[in-house]
Amino acid sequence: FSDDLEVERVGVSIKELKRALKFPDEVEFKFNKSSRKTRESFLKSINGFDFRIRSLVIDKRIIKSDRLKNDKNSFYSYAIKLLLKNSGGSILNAKIRIDGSGDRVFRRRFLTYLRKQLNTKQKKVIKNCKLVDSKNNALIQMVDMIAGSIKRFYDHSKTDSSIYKNIVKKHIDDEWKFR
Repeated sequence: FSDDLEVERVGVSIKELKRALKFPDEVEFKFNKSSRKTRESFLKSINGFDFRIRSLVIDKRIIKSDRLKNDKNSFYSYAIKLLLKNSGGSILNAKIRIDGSGDRVFRRRFLTYLRKQLNTKQKKVIKNCKLVDSKNNALIQMVDMIAGSIKRFYDHSKTDSSIYKNIVKKHIDDEWKFR
């Protein structure tokens, strides 16, 4: 998002969708737990807003590093760093919210790692970064639905593999396939 007001509008729209679908307020939108109808309704409800999607698609079977294969936190940190570092300068002074609670030590190490890897005296990629609980954050739920849509696109065994990504494709600025 380039505009904080647009962030607020999307959050309100997601809450309104929840009410329109007669879901309780505490229900969390998650791609893998949603029906086809809910997925489509959700993606269509956010599609009119101004946001951009950058995605990194990783087939975990091709990862060679034992540390990345066996340590979920290392993999997660590395993937986020790659996505932010290779933005072609389109991400600067970003306010980043990442799904996850984790223990305090992990959070501190994770945030320190990202700042050291991404921020320099000449260029500040991250203005601030917080780990948030997806249950209480509509935008993290939005990211889950979009990420699920992109992941599903690559699963050709599913009959709905192209439906969801096609709804939001106009927002995709960059989709990078890790090799």
